[in-house]
Amino acid sequence: MRLTPSTTNQKALAMGAIAGMRAMVAPAILSNHLSNSPTLFLQGSQLDYLQKSGVATGMKVLAVAELIGDKLPMTPNRIKPLQLVPRIFSGALVGATLAEANGENRVTGALLGVVGALAASYAFFYLRKNLGKMIGLPDASFALLEDALAVKAGTAILKG
Repeated sequence: MRLTPSTTNQKALAMGAIAGMRAMVAPAILSNHLSNSPTLFLQGSQLDYLQKSGVATGMKVLAVAELIGDKLPMTPNRIKPLQLVPRIFSGALVGATLAEANGENRVTGALLGVVGALAASYAFFYLRKNLGKMIGLPDASFALLEDALAVKAGTAILKG
């Protein structure tokens, strides 16, 4: 089913936010969705590879590695450039793909994905930091909650 432009834009922004939370989770969820429900709009495009089941599997493996790596004490903050760049790229990728999959302008989708990724990167960084101070639980507790939220919300965004 083809989405309206405003719905496509909302989904691009929202999936960009998922990328801001976890850089690999957003494209993994999107690729899994597209491999199960391919669209003609992507066939023959540069983004067609995201519809391949092997790519979806590989992205899921990378997403799990990211979920584990996020909990390591030596992992830098997500708002450091080395961590922020992949989130921005991921947001652009999912936004552009969602737009093109619905016959919309992929540049607009990419830009919305970047905005979502940047906003969520900073929002969740400070949310986790402040919740940790207020509640006194270790950061890993909030990281696990964020993992669950990213997976559940990303899946719901694409279903809705």
